[in-house]
Amino acid sequence: MSGPLTGLRVIEMPAIGPVPFCGMLLADLGADVLRIDRTGDVDLGLPVEPKYELLGRGKRSLALDLKDAKAVALLLDLAAKADVIIEGFRPGVMERLGLGPDVLQQRNPGLVYGRMTGWGQGGPLAAAAGHDINYIALTGALHAIGPAGGKPVPPLNLVGDFGGGSLYLAMGVLAALFERQGSGRGQVVDAAMVDGAASLMTLFYGLKGAGMWSDERGANMLDSGAPWYDTYECRDGGHVAIGAIEGRFYAELVRVLQLDPKTLPKQHDRRNWPSLRAVFAACFRTKTRDEWCALMQGTDICFAPVLALDEAPLHPHMAARGSFVAPDGVTQPAPAPRFSRTPGGIARRPPQRGEGGEDALTDWGVGPA
Repeated sequence: MSGPLTGLRVIEMPAIGPVPFCGMLLADLGADVLRIDRTGDVDLGLPVEPKYELLGRGKRSLALDLKDAKAVALLLDLAAKADVIIEGFRPGVMERLGLGPDVLQQRNPGLVYGRMTGWGQGGPLAAAAGHDINYIALTGALHAIGPAGGKPVPPLNLVGDFGGGSLYLAMGVLAALFERQGSGRGQVVDAAMVDGAASLMTLFYGLKGAGMWSDERGANMLDSGAPWYDTYECRDGGHVAIGAIEGRFYAELVRVLQLDPKTLPKQHDRRNWPSLRAVFAACFRTKTRDEWCALMQGTDICFAPVLALDEAPLHPHMAARGSFVAPDGVTQPAPAPRFSRTPGGIARRPPQRGEGGEDALTDWGVGPA
């Protein structure tokens, strides 16, 4: 085990999406993450063979029936030895199991109790079911993403589950651990995806307040409205991404496209963005994606080819940085971020249900019997 979080003990309760991803991030950085699994199958919506359940990498698994009083007692013993517990149940479920923060922190006053929900621990929707798409819909984020004249487009589940959920939970947990160094006390971290996704929209609410952002999709600088911040189809059907915001970068784009700037409208003349886009689109259709790469790679245009999942790990830059790894032949993103003295790593493959649980009990000082 290596990484800046080596020695940190984390209990991860059964969950999908943001809680497992948060646990993976902590495990990648060296934390000893013990995943509590259910003893029976459950419909989690995304059945996958364990070796491909990459959010479980680096963890060990202990299968418990939390309706059994002995299992709950064991979990109480583990919580007494843990630094962090993260859970993603609806509000009140952990309390009904006898595992709420009041109970666990009575046993372990220094325990950081991370709670991940979509709607939050309180509010009119707190008990409602939901998924990423619903949470980001309520924050303005989903409304802002999509093509001009089209409907809102879900940005995978990156904005709610992982960006607004996992990352804020991880940051909250680490912040609480930092505070604990002075106080000696743990606390509850209420990480809600609606809060995190709203936080991610801070820049755009500022632009909206300044009159620089329209609720009309595809009409703004960063939502594909600007012709110099968009993707374009090439002759071979591939696409390239252009982000020439700054004037000097835009000038370089115009130069490489072999266009006469005197014949073009001004860069920030929104009235003529449609005509400028048509000119750019026609240019990009004259060459293949690889041909544009040869012309633009390494320039200050702010350019990149749009790569598929099969292509991204093979790109020379990603390969040189080792941004992807393939333990057990399964290609996956490498741990991030990077550290100069205490690099993270993938300690073990994703566990099958219960795999490594007895060893974890021994390591944590709880007898397997």
